[in-house]
Amino acid sequence: MKSAFPTKNWQHMEPVSTGYDEGMMLVDYFAAKVMQALISETGMTMPDFSKTAYDMAEDMMKERNERYNQPR
Repeated sequence: MKSAFPTKNWQHMEPVSTGYDEGMMLVDYFAAKVMQALISETGMTMPDFSKTAYDMAEDMMKERNERYNQPR
């Protein structure tokens, strides 16, 4: 799974328990952006927009992978 904010030296970073990790997954970043738009532009409720956001984020990942022929 792709990280949204990767670092070159993540293998040498402190463990998650100290507050450092590889970063947010790219699909989570996409879902957050979709949720932001859904909240501001529609009357959807929380369960509806969170599911829709991840559905759309997965579609975005699929399209990204097809365009750039990259594994997840």
